[in-house]
Amino acid sequence: MPVVFFIGLLVLSFAETPYMEPDSVLIEIVDTEWAPWVSISPNFSTWLLRTPLRNPSIAELAKEELCLAGMRFDPVTYAPSRSRHYSDLSLLLYPSLEEKEISGLPEDSGILRTVWSPDGSKIAFTNETPEGIELWIIDIASATAEPLTGPVLSLTANEWPKWLPSSDGIICCLVPEDRGPPPVESNVPTGPNIQVADGTEAPARTYQDLLETPYDWDLFEYHLTSQLVIVSLDGNLELLQDPQMIWYFKISPNAKYLIVATLQRPFSNIVTAGRFSEKIDIWNIRGESVFDLAGFPVRESIPIAVGSTYEGPRSIQWRADVGATLCWVEALDGGDAGSDSELRDRVLMLSAPFTGEPVVLAELQNRFSGIQWGNDSLALVKEWWWNTRNHRIWRVYPDSPETPPELLFGYSWEDLYNFPGTPVMCKTSYGEQVLLTTDEGNSIFLEGSGASPEGDEPFLNMFNLGTKETSEVFRSSPPCYEDPVMFVDSTASALLIRRESVAEFPNYFVLNPATGEEVQITFFDHPTPQLMDIQKEVITYVRADGILLSGTLYLPPGYTTDEGPLPLIMWAYPEEYKTASAAGQISGSPYEFDYIGWWSPLIWLSMSYAVLDGSSMPIVGEGDEQPNDTFIEQLVMNASAAVDKVVEMGVADQDRIAIGGHSYGAFMTANLLAHTDLFAAGIAQTGAYNRTLTPFGFQSEDRSLWEAPDIYIGMSPFMHADMINEPVLIVHGEADDNSGTFPLQSERFFAAIKGLGGVARLVMLPLESHSYEARESILHVLWETQQWLDLYLGE
Repeated sequence: MPVVFFIGLLVLSFAETPYMEPDSVLIEIVDTEWAPWVSISPNFSTWLLRTPLRNPSIAELAKEELCLAGMRFDPVTYAPSRSRHYSDLSLLLYPSLEEKEISGLPEDSGILRTVWSPDGSKIAFTNETPEGIELWIIDIASATAEPLTGPVLSLTANEWPKWLPSSDGIICCLVPEDRGPPPVESNVPTGPNIQVADGTEAPARTYQDLLETPYDWDLFEYHLTSQLVIVSLDGNLELLQDPQMIWYFKISPNAKYLIVATLQRPFSNIVTAGRFSEKIDIWNIRGESVFDLAGFPVRESIPIAVGSTYEGPRSIQWRADVGATLCWVEALDGGDAGSDSELRDRVLMLSAPFTGEPVVLAELQNRFSGIQWGNDSLALVKEWWWNTRNHRIWRVYPDSPETPPELLFGYSWEDLYNFPGTPVMCKTSYGEQVLLTTDEGNSIFLEGSGASPEGDEPFLNMFNLGTKETSEVFRSSPPCYEDPVMFVDSTASALLIRRESVAEFPNYFVLNPATGEEVQITFFDHPTPQLMDIQKEVITYVRADGILLSGTLYLPPGYTTDEGPLPLIMWAYPEEYKTASAAGQISGSPYEFDYIGWWSPLIWLSMSYAVLDGSSMPIVGEGDEQPNDTFIEQLVMNASAAVDKVVEMGVADQDRIAIGGHSYGAFMTANLLAHTDLFAAGIAQTGAYNRTLTPFGFQSEDRSLWEAPDIYIGMSPFMHADMINEPVLIVHGEADDNSGTFPLQSERFFAAIKGLGGVARLVMLPLESHSYEARESILHVLWETQQWLDLYLGE
């Protein structure tokens, strides 16, 4: 029998401990049934309601999965492992609001992704069975579902089925029928595993699940090889070319051509599959290759400066508003964001039949970040640059590329108060997204969060492309939080909005902005009524150097300061800024509904704790300074100001405040415990604590360990474990696949604290990744946290 000692909570165990469960009120919140997710048809006439399956059992996570080249998938079903499934699908008709059940759905539902046909008459979905992935179709008129294929789909590359623009067929990848058995690993080595450094710089972030052996290479090729096929609505299969390692495919708007990217040998043992050797071809719809667009070797040598990329065509896409015109981007600076260059990127176009020279649509001084197509005389090209945090949006003229681009917007993406908004898109008849225009094509619509000193107030504006004048169509106003979703008619006079408040779960309404008339579409109830009356307030305070900070303070239902201060949990995540003014801006809204699940610190309101969530942790590096140059000093100022504020308000007991965070927030937690005495305890979930183990950059740090050794060592709480004199609960998933946060990070951090005589508890969760999924794991983490808080924050 295992020997276990209890001292207040489970402290020492010489065998695997059982999964524990917290108080029933926490279990009830974990097991809450949430409202279904909404997916709206292209013509708005039908809504698909999808009920997601939450908190699977640990047995589900224990199923076999392969971890190869940064990818994780089920080797039996060929589906990405741990994919979101839905337990039920139903329809809601508009404007009658009649609800319809769908008959014929698979009995043992393993429904994965759903996708509307361009004409809105059907829905395709994938269904995972023990044998593999099936393709199904829902007919909207009859509200019936039926399978189109058996369990033969391959989703290992995360390329999901796509509708033909005509809505009469679907393109997807199948498991090759004659694939044979998988390769078998020999117990007898055929030779050593060798890697070579040839003098070429090849800095790479710290990735997990990389290929290691020749057997891994063979296994990866076996499972990534698939057969591209067109499936007709009667289930007939038209195979396109021989099986290949299909990486992605894109259908032209006129359905005559395909962009097809395939992976090639040799692979790599130091980067993930997205940087393997790749070939990009154009096929016609019959599967015949008609144009060889690009080929790449393994891309191991991309510089680590933020904004660096590889040479050759990238961001390859179809122009969305015409039949078959290719668009791609090529670097003009060798892909090195750290080099000096007057121009960084060039945007090119080439129309079918893909002969002749490509046309230059735009040349950019910064790095390309996207393009939104409108019509012959309108497309928006976006560029960004990390060092300045600058975004620019240019109007270009696709059919007159010789016309000089016109700058529409230039702004810092850190400056939330002056963000002009994101252009609103709409779908064409063949399912492509294009810019929504009005005023005879002279105006577009912009939507944004509407950040302000009073909090977010989402807006929808009309922007005149000629005069550059903006007129407001809609703006949220207290005491609700309203988010514009889409126009539901061709005249842009009926607007779908999602409305919520602190006590009201988000529901959908159709609003006429001109008259104020509205119709409620959904009637979802509050999922956690036990927390309906929580108190919420956005508070502001100033740190020692004058930067304005903010956070959202939550208090339990019915609490008043007459009862005295409460134990408080502060939960945060550091963010980097280039300017103090941007760092001091307020985001979020006091009127938003809060989704309170196991992952949220707000769950502890049910146990009478106060919570300061999203407490500002800006790290500012103005001018030539880098934020991380003074990371610790700024982190301490942020935390000190927050603690002073909640204590001054009388809501928190100075001696009963815990600091916590996930991932980079766990890194923050460990540093605050090392460099301050502000907190009674810490909770660090799935973090990285020794930056010398991520030597080629982390977060937004693009200097290497050898360029900035003092920064890497000074920022690493592992190096200051001797200064941690408060208890810390360390939690980590044993199967974490996030870059940099190897489980070893938590194991070595705990060993350092233990070896130095500190107080810590390490909880390694079997089978869990960067975030936690299994119900058993989730309840155990809550149990651990509850015991920890009671022990160190209790009276």
